[in-house]
Amino acid sequence: MEKRLKDALIAIVGKENFLDSIEDRICYSYDATNQKYLPDAVAFPGSTQEVSGIMKIASRDKIPVIPRGAGTGFTGGSLPVQGGIVMVMTRMNRIIEIDNDNLIAVVEPGVITGKFQKEVARSGLFYPPDPASLEYSTLGGNVAECSGGPRAVKYGVTRDYVLGLEAVLPTGEIIHTGARTMKSVAGYELTRLLVGSEGTLAVITKIILRLIPLPEAVRTMLAIFPEITQAAKTVSEVIRSRIIPSTLEFMDNATIRCVEDYLHMGLPVEAGALLLIEVDGEKEIIEKQVSKIDELCRKGGAERIEIARDEAEQEMLWKARRSISAAIVKLNPTKVNEDIVVPRSKVPDIINALHGIAEKYQLVIVNFGHAGDGNIHVNIMTNRKNKDEMERVEKAVEEIFRTTLNLGGTISGEHGIGITKAPYLKWEVGDTGIEVMKRIKASFDPNNLR
Repeated sequence: MEKRLKDALIAIVGKENFLDSIEDRICYSYDATNQKYLPDAVAFPGSTQEVSGIMKIASRDKIPVIPRGAGTGFTGGSLPVQGGIVMVMTRMNRIIEIDNDNLIAVVEPGVITGKFQKEVARSGLFYPPDPASLEYSTLGGNVAECSGGPRAVKYGVTRDYVLGLEAVLPTGEIIHTGARTMKSVAGYELTRLLVGSEGTLAVITKIILRLIPLPEAVRTMLAIFPEITQAAKTVSEVIRSRIIPSTLEFMDNATIRCVEDYLHMGLPVEAGALLLIEVDGEKEIIEKQVSKIDELCRKGGAERIEIARDEAEQEMLWKARRSISAAIVKLNPTKVNEDIVVPRSKVPDIINALHGIAEKYQLVIVNFGHAGDGNIHVNIMTNRKNKDEMERVEKAVEEIFRTTLNLGGTISGEHGIGITKAPYLKWEVGDTGIEVMKRIKASFDPNNLR
């Protein structure tokens, strides 16, 4: 980077918040995809004004800027594909306000999601979105990706809790969208446009979030099925019964085996699948729901059902689900992770199709995820060094996406598009949809800096 640009950036963020050594730049060249692109510099702004200053310099000199949270994304949205400046938002990590009267909070983008949830819980309040990375991912990244998580089946995703935003445009201009109120129809809905835009339209610098009361009670149960189709059909039966669990998670046999090998917690490795189900709300109501779900699971073929009696047992049941990512990498060093979604009634169909695709291309595919809302995480465990196998992986991914779309689904439920799914986006939205998105992008970012 030219000295004049380096000096200008240091003047904005301070020498201690600017990095340009090769070692430091490598640390910000990758995310959870493990693809690597080296930036020219890394800056850590501490305020909206500093973000604006960086964007003005970048706009003037036509330098790409890549906003970044904790780098936990699975689709490469925070990768500096064209070099430029990686702008890390972790210094802006204040919980500015928790308003108990109006059930809202105002935060900066660098706040860790799990930390925020614990803080609002102290006031008897609840922020439901719970991505798997919540202990280290940031709220700004969650908003940029419109993150979901296990509780989405009942409570929805990040966009359902964002009331308003402060954001900096690629030109350096500062805009405010939405309001602190539950209703606002003043002008175009820019808040919803920015949520899930993956940092391509603006840099989020402040977030107004909607909160709800903390549920009175929670019950957790684990149902073991001998056949995978039994578990998939039971998901549909539970929803058809008009019970909406707060979570309804699914693990196939390959996932169960990996987790048991990793944790040695006594999971039945011969089981076809398991469902992790949680309900929350008033005590009297959820006891009836647990009883009904138990009945439905047994009717659906469950050979074993465990119901947690206390918090410690709840944590033990969740331990299996939270350990999946660490456990499955033992199968192969490379994980190609897709997060397809189908209508809930089509979960049995997509599960059967995935098993057929694994056999067709002779690949190890591990399936788990949020079956309650039709969101299945499809993990192809491979080795990037095996060229022949990677060619089969590419063909399998294409068939997975085609099958998903044919079932009325979507190619991404919560991971975003980034660079890994960009070639397939037009399959879902069409050429006209892509063109409209390009026009929107140009109105926010005329110099295409992001």
